[in-house]
Amino acid sequence: MSKNIMVVAVIMLAAGLGGGYWLGGGGQNTRSDNAAKNANTSAEDGRKLLFYRNPMNPSVTSPVPAKDSMGMDYIAVYAEKKKPEKKEILFYRNAMNPGVTSPVPAKDSMGMDYIPVYAEGSSDSTEPVGTVKIDPVTVQNIGVRTARAEQRVLSHQIHAVGRVDYNEERLTRLHPKTEGWIEKLYIDKTGEFVTKDTILLGIYSPQLVSSQQEYLLALNNHRHLESSTFKDIRDGANELLRSSRERLELLDVPEHQIRELEQSRKLKKTLHIHSPFDGIVMNIGVREGQYVTPNTELYMLADLTNIWVYVDIYENELSWVKVGDTAKMKVTAIPGEVFTGKVTYIYPYLESKTRTNRVRLEFNNQDLRLKPEMFANVTLMASRQVDAIVVPSEAIVRSGTDNQLFVVREPGKFEPRTVILGVSSEGMTQILSGVKPGEEVVTSSQFLIDSESKLREATQKMMDVLESEAKESVAKTDKTDKTE
Repeated sequence: MSKNIMVVAVIMLAAGLGGGYWLGGGGQNTRSDNAAKNANTSAEDGRKLLFYRNPMNPSVTSPVPAKDSMGMDYIAVYAEKKKPEKKEILFYRNAMNPGVTSPVPAKDSMGMDYIPVYAEGSSDSTEPVGTVKIDPVTVQNIGVRTARAEQRVLSHQIHAVGRVDYNEERLTRLHPKTEGWIEKLYIDKTGEFVTKDTILLGIYSPQLVSSQQEYLLALNNHRHLESSTFKDIRDGANELLRSSRERLELLDVPEHQIRELEQSRKLKKTLHIHSPFDGIVMNIGVREGQYVTPNTELYMLADLTNIWVYVDIYENELSWVKVGDTAKMKVTAIPGEVFTGKVTYIYPYLESKTRTNRVRLEFNNQDLRLKPEMFANVTLMASRQVDAIVVPSEAIVRSGTDNQLFVVREPGKFEPRTVILGVSSEGMTQILSGVKPGEEVVTSSQFLIDSESKLREATQKMMDVLESEAKESVAKTDKTDKTE
């Protein structure tokens, strides 16, 4: 009996010593280990450690690990982990045909799943309507390229096909001033070159003969009365001589024939018609022995030392052209030579069939190498220069109502901008409004982005309408409840 009591006493003593050890230190270490383990576990979640809090008094904190008066470890406090935002699915889109959509999950004819389209945010977002977000992999796959809008001076050269023609100001049609008969054709071949004052033909005219007779009578009368002591008589003789001579001049009698008549006092049966300038005989309208009147065209002469060239300019290039601009011309008949002329006239109307505007150029042709009806390659050197904001012309998306381009707001985010266009030259287009220098614009694959943008814009408008209708419905319900 005594032996059993001693065994029980020894066991109780051992248990007491173990419990004291645990209370004195062993238990504290265990709690520290657990706290450290829990702290490490929390840190692996990726959350940020904010501070440490007293377990018995939460208002007491510490920026570093600590213990309270009872030896208990402060508890680590971490930032809350953000929950992933769950976006609302608007609809599902056919992967091969974005225009085909479905309100529920579906498959296309090839068995491919429709792609879900998520809401990008509320309609009061600061982003412009139609802004498109594309992941970098897709941007690379569809070949998106960009360029920056820049401030620069635009100049322009216009290339066009020209046609050589006569200078209408140097094209003459000769008609007789009196009725008569053709006595002699001195120049009877078209295409012949004649110099100024060359005799072209001789014409017999009774009116011409009578005018010569009147002039001879006036000469004789003037000779007898020029020494008269009466001033009125002398003045009358002078006036008669002057008027009879003027009549001959009005009949195109040349000066040398009038002088011959004064010296010889013999009538000339025929009147000679002379060439008024150096030129080419383009047409002969009479033959010897033919009766002619003032309505009859005798000759058509053309001065080819100065020629015109006509070019047709498209209406979008008209703003570059002005009178006085330099023109360079090449013709295949004269290889290797460049002719220089100038713009002399811009016609005030367009050709309805070709939608082009005719421009007239003028060139010197003293050597007569340029022939009417030749074709030529013409370059107009526009003197106008424009200091403008420009973008590559390929960046512009043109529609029936406006012009757009896409500005890169940040990598993968593209904003549609409506722009007003100016002139275009050398692959660049002036932007009058909508873009600032330095902004980055999309120059390729923008039509794919445009399709996505328009779809996003239409979806956003539809969501705005639905949201507005829902608010109106709720407002009506509330009003009804209050009335009741």
